[in-house]
Amino acid sequence: MVRPRKQRIVEYKPAVTYFKPQAIPLSDLEEIVLTVDELECIRLSDLRKMNQIHAAHKMGFHQSTFHRTLTEARQKIADAIVNGKAIRIQGGVYTMPGGNGQGPAGFGRGGMGRGQGAGFGAAPEKCKCPACGYEETHTRGQSCVQMKCPKCGAQMIRG
Repeated sequence: MVRPRKQRIVEYKPAVTYFKPQAIPLSDLEEIVLTVDELECIRLSDLRKMNQIHAAHKMGFHQSTFHRTLTEARQKIADAIVNGKAIRIQGGVYTMPGGNGQGPAGFGRGGMGRGQGAGFGAAPEKCKCPACGYEETHTRGQSCVQMKCPKCGAQMIRG
């Protein structure tokens, strides 16, 4: 049996989650998926210039895991740039600080974590289609963004 991945602490949820080479139709592009926790490793290491030990502690795991995740993320980005592939940022095993799923600066929702979700007497959370407005009750343990709208086929979001 495979050991489950430990949730990583992510403080930033990107507003833009798709990048592609200019003037090439999406149907002709191969796609690379960069997880939200891989993006956080890039952000802390390359943008905030944090050393790996401090960044790993901030994300809640060991430095060797941080190094491995950072190396994989850099390799994916290099592959996309050099070979003209699109980059989609989605998924991963992560949680955002704060009991309501909000990061410290109020950036979007994270993965399932401690203190998140509806409590007793609260309205159940919903997965919503941004294109047509269709709503469905959120299933705990399944990410809304991994679901497709049954009406129009668009990617669902937590709503």
